[in-house]
Amino acid sequence: MAEDFEIDTGDLQRRMDGAIASLKTEFASLRTGRASASMLEPVMVDAYGQMTPINQVGTVNVPEPRMVTVNVWDKGLVGKVEKAIRESGLGINPQLNGTIIMLPIPELNEERRKELTKVASQYAEHARVAIRNVRRDGMDQIKKAKGDGMSEDDQKFWETEVQELTDTYIGNVDAALETKQSEIMQV
Repeated sequence: MAEDFEIDTGDLQRRMDGAIASLKTEFASLRTGRASASMLEPVMVDAYGQMTPINQVGTVNVPEPRMVTVNVWDKGLVGKVEKAIRESGLGINPQLNGTIIMLPIPELNEERRKELTKVASQYAEHARVAIRNVRRDGMDQIKKAKGDGMSEDDQKFWETEVQELTDTYIGNVDAALETKQSEIMQV
């Protein structure tokens, strides 16, 4: 009979870290009242016959708190970049100045802020679900190991380990959500 079962908590932790990283990326794309270069990350431009991230066709800068600029390297792409930003759903109206596209970030109204906090909550819930799925996989490994002869004490120990890991990561998601919501509601 096999002894000393090890559950790969490192793998579970890495997968939970992935869920947190994904959440942070989604949060970065949420527009608060402040300008940030990361808000343009999801914008893709039809450049040279294929969809290209905006940061690969120009330099994205934040010269002041309510302004993002995109300095497009190829003059022929300026119109396509402007169109991509307009159609991205960010709610920003680009202004052209030669090869530089200026994006003034408007003040958010109360209603829009509340909508954004709901969207942030949905992102956080997706992250919690992803973390719980990793937890379930860990618990399945423990059940399988019990079937292979793991002692009941070891089973309890590993279940506690996996649950504590899960609780820690869910706490991290909740903290990130709270920070993002206060950032959105800040006037």
